[in-house]
Amino acid sequence: MPTATDLLFSTVDQALRTVWGRHHAARPRPLPAPQDEAAELSPEQQALSGALMRVNHVGEVCAQALYTAQALSCRDEATRRQLRQAAAEEIDHLAWTEQRLTELGSRPSLLNPLWYAGAFALGWVAGRAAPARGLGFVIETERQVEAHLQSHLDRLPAADAASRAIVARMREDEAAHADSAAAAGGRRPPAPLRWAMAAAAKVMTTTAHRI
Repeated sequence: MPTATDLLFSTVDQALRTVWGRHHAARPRPLPAPQDEAAELSPEQQALSGALMRVNHVGEVCAQALYTAQALSCRDEATRRQLRQAAAEEIDHLAWTEQRLTELGSRPSLLNPLWYAGAFALGWVAGRAAPARGLGFVIETERQVEAHLQSHLDRLPAADAASRAIVARMREDEAAHADSAAAAGGRRPPAPLRWAMAAAAKVMTTTAHRI
């Protein structure tokens, strides 16, 4: 049985790895369909793709923080297993976006430590709630991320087939996580909390687009 000290060190280690480490996906990276073969990106298109993929990378950093904290503070074992499984799948997204940022000559957000800390705090609070409420937080988070990824598909240059393939797969995975949480009995939070979550996400995505 892990001691409190063990949990503390493992949590800090995971945070450091998430923010500053290199990640490896368990699943193959999504590739464009043959008919969507990539074309040469203009400097403006490359800059836009880099900014959008940086925002998506921030989202995956936050997902690791949210799921890690929620699993730690959750008192229901079945919910804890579900959260850890979702976190493991989200590592693929972290690795894919990280790799694509490098290919685009871009970089992760300089504020990733701040984003991680804020998301961890939210996840800890959500984990202390009843299982239905905690899973409801997962549902709302994933639904908002799904909508956000769709907006990026609308904005990514048509020529950037590589980024578009990654974002499309991520959107499918996020929808599946929300569906799983709903099937396990999750209830979406009340409207004021949903609005607050959306507002916080807007601040994060707008800032990460540039920094």
